[in-house]
Amino acid sequence: MAITDWPEEQRPRERLIRHGASILSDAELLAVFLRVGVTGKSAVDLGRDMVAHFGSLNGLFSATLNDFSKINGLGPAKYAQLQAVLELARRSLCEELQAGVALNSPQAVKQYLQLLLSGRAYESFAVLFLDVKNRLIVCEEMFRGTLTHTSVYPREIVKAALAHNAASVILAHNHPSGTPEPSAADQTLTQTLKQALTLIDVRVLDHFVVAGKHVYSFAEHGQL
Repeated sequence: MAITDWPEEQRPRERLIRHGASILSDAELLAVFLRVGVTGKSAVDLGRDMVAHFGSLNGLFSATLNDFSKINGLGPAKYAQLQAVLELARRSLCEELQAGVALNSPQAVKQYLQLLLSGRAYESFAVLFLDVKNRLIVCEEMFRGTLTHTSVYPREIVKAALAHNAASVILAHNHPSGTPEPSAADQTLTQTLKQALTLIDVRVLDHFVVAGKHVYSFAEHGQL
């Protein structure tokens, strides 16, 4: 049955307008995005298929075009739309961090980093460069690696901090394995970067490890 044949109070779009997006399930939100389903399936059914196929929203958001298109009813047009929505969300959170004080918006920082790093099949190391008021100047993905390893060069981060005239930084990387706890190597690297940046009077405010829905904060665990 098509969603247009459902009682109005059960239709995702109408429910969103009346009660807000937060009450909708993942499949219903995807149905609003998709607008239409495919033969024999409503948009909500197709949304459920998407979540089931990729295992999570993060898995869906990080899917390649080839994997995305394996689901009947999805293709380049919908893939482009989804990537545009995700980029708008990233830019919105980035604006919030640029306009306000990053330390006063830890949840915004975590959400931004999740959108930036979670779901990637390879390790990625990013740095948020902040001004003297702890407002975001720019976020740069500094290094990319493999499934389990990324080579990080302190010299390059020091050079970037000087180029941006940063007063402090927030470090971040992802764990494709899905385990947010930092490794011994992560802890050693954090201290190495902290020492290198101290030499140019740049503070390391935090180091976040992103693993799917989970974000580990070094600062919150007293490891800085």
